[in-house]
This record gives sequence, structure tokens and C-alpha cells, in this order.
Amino acid sequence: MSKLFTLILLAATLPNIILAQVSEKKTLQNQTGKDFVSTREMDRINWMEFREAVPTKIQTVLLSTGTLEPHGVINNGADNTAPTAIAHKIARRVNALIAPTLPYGITGSMEAYPGAFQISEAAYRPFVKQILEGLAKNGFRNIIILNGHGGGQTAVLNSVAAEVAVEKKVKTLVINWWSFASDETKEVFGEDGGHAGLNETAFIQAIDPTLVHAEKYNSDLATAYPPAGTWSATPFPSSIGLYQKGQGYPKFEQKKADEYFIKVTDKVANLINEVVRKWNLAGL
Repeated sequence: MSKLFTLILLAATLPNIILAQVSEKKTLQNQTGKDFVSTREMDRINWMEFREAVPTKIQTVLLSTGTLEPHGVINNGADNTAPTAIAHKIARRVNALIAPTLPYGITGSMEAYPGAFQISEAAYRPFVKQILEGLAKNGFRNIIILNGHGGGQTAVLNSVAAEVAVEKKVKTLVINWWSFASDETKEVFGEDGGHAGLNETAFIQAIDPTLVHAEKYNSDLATAYPPAGTWSATPFPSSIGLYQKGQGYPKFEQKKADEYFIKVTDKVANLINEVVRKWNLAGL
């Protein structure tokens, strides 16, 4: 590579490197001291303050998505509670505003349980897309979806987020927190988790112990998910689904729950900051 080409390449990339460094410095500053906005919540901030902050000072928004379905001995809205708590924990750290949580989703095989809601993909997909388009219209350049519910909903969110990124010239990131934190689950608990298993139950316990009803628990509430192609039941026979047979039963240990919450939220915040930093370095 010639010296001239090297100098040209350096000149082209230097502005983006400086921008990324400035963004990282601002992110660190936002974690301490008095915040420069009165609230990080979009439904609490005034429109005039919003106009002053977005996109000049804040370019990232966190949208939590979930559903209502049974979760063993924790709340039906655990898929909303978890990502919403993550958003509030990390908002300043990633310099983001928090969009109102989308609490209804594509529930799937647990729709028959009391208190569960099922939104069809035909209704859910365009609604989510218009929400993302609205966030882009309001000046956000980095749209982060903190998803609390898996199954078909994850595929829809991935697809719609990619469409909006291309069509509206924004950047999108979808994070399924429980899957992304699978290593932390094994690190803290020494085993795999499950739907309403020890990991999700512990996460809710760290957020609000009053949502955990250990007195209602017994091991018959849990069933291991079957290997692919073996059997399928609708509705699923248990409100606790274990990822591995013999692993993931709730244990209700507050100390480990608190440790898990810190590790998971740290990992999510670090991912967002790293992805945004690299978007900036690339000049996107």
C-alpha cells in the first residue's frame, strides 16, 4: 500500500474516529452527575424539551417489546417487565430515550392460559413497523428493540427492523435479552434456564420480588421443551418450559438474582454502546 493511499484513507476515516470518540466520551459523562434532560421516558418528556434533545443530544431510543402469557409463579407480564427494567437501568449509560413498552405480542402456544393475549402477525407486523417509522420520523437514528418474548415474534421484529432500517435510513438493533445472556445464566446459576425458569424468574425477582410467588411453586409446573421433530402440544402443557431436561427449575435465591440482573444489564448496555460506536466509525 502506497504512502499516498494510506494518507488518503486516514484523512477519510479520521472524522468518523473523532466522532466515535466524542460519542463515547458523552456516553461516559451521561452516566454520572445530573442528567441533561428531566426524564428519559418519551411519554413523560415535554415536546419542547424533546425538540431540544433529539437528535442533537440524543440519537438512540430503546423500545421494549413483550406480551402477556403465563410464567410459572411470576407475573403474566414478565416479558414486558424484564425489557422495560433493562431500558430504565441502561438509558443514561447508552444515552437513549425510552419509548413506551409495547405490551401485547404474538404469544403462540400459551395463548390458552388465563390472562394471556394473542395478537396475529397480520396485525402485529404493520403496527410495529409504524411505531419504528414514527421513531425515525421523530429524529432517532439508532432504534434499539429490547425484546422480552421469543417464538414467532422474534422473527417478525428482526424482519420489520431490517425493513425500516433500509427504508428510513436509520440503524436498528434487536436484542432478545434471555438468549443473549445465556452465558451469564450458566455463569451465575451453573446450568441452563428456561421460559419462566430459574433465569427469568431470578430476573423478575431482582426487579420486583413482590411479583414472585414462590409459595405457589412445585416442580410439576415445569416441562422440558421437546427436541425438534419429536412432539408438539398446543397449548404447551406447562407454564415453565425448560431449555434442557433436568435443568432450569426456579430456585428463588435473591443474591444470585441481583447478581444476574447486574450482569445481564451490563452486557446489554455494552453491546449497544459497541454497536453504536462501530456504526459511527463506519460513518453510517
